[in-house]
Amino acid sequence: MVRDGEIAPEEAEKQLRIQPFVDLGYAKADTHRLIRQGATEVIYGAGKTPEQAAGIARALIGGGAGCVLVTRCDNDMFQTLGKEFEKCSYREDARICIIGNPPEPSPNSCVAVVTAGTSDIPVAEEATVTAEALGSRVERVYDVGVAGIHRLLSKVDTLSAARAVVVVAGMEGALPSVVGGLVNVPVIAVPTSVGYGSAFEGLSALLSMMNSCSSNVSVVNIDNGIDSRSSPL
Repeated sequence: MVRDGEIAPEEAEKQLRIQPFVDLGYAKADTHRLIRQGATEVIYGAGKTPEQAAGIARALIGGGAGCVLVTRCDNDMFQTLGKEFEKCSYREDARICIIGNPPEPSPNSCVAVVTAGTSDIPVAEEATVTAEALGSRVERVYDVGVAGIHRLLSKVDTLSAARAVVVVAGMEGALPSVVGGLVNVPVIAVPTSVGYGSAFEGLSALLSMMNSCSSNVSVVNIDNGIDSRSSPL
């Protein structure tokens, strides 16, 4: 733009200085996250006001983001965001607001999202919506926990066709190790807080997954479907 005379060098320098992030006072929106890491910054809605979430989203979209996710978003926050942005949808099951246009799924992409039980689905849907927003095709394989292993074995073909598998489980957290032994792709284990007292709100599942003997298993934090994300797979 400087070369073509569209803006002055001084203005270009000003834009370059502020482009890495936009300082909103209450937040610093990281507009270069997509360039550095391959994924736009995700807005964690819990603890923020609807107005703060909207301000951060405006900054990210103004910085070039085509699709912005607001996680742990309640209905009140979505109502505010829906008034602010023309293209805005809400996935109540995942507690995610999607602003803008998610990309078309990459033709050769496939992520399988697996749950041990139905109670794990909200966390799994957070992972699913995130993967879709990054341009991945997703196959859901729900309620196939180790208490009825035949249910999982009936889906081996689906798991084998995936380029990555996200396994969401609470209770004793055994499912990722089993899945890891069936596939030759990365398995991302997501412990959930589902379970009775000795599950310690997901700590038992977390420790079980971290002690997995399957070499292709990595683990994220309890109830953290959003951090199971990666580039389109």
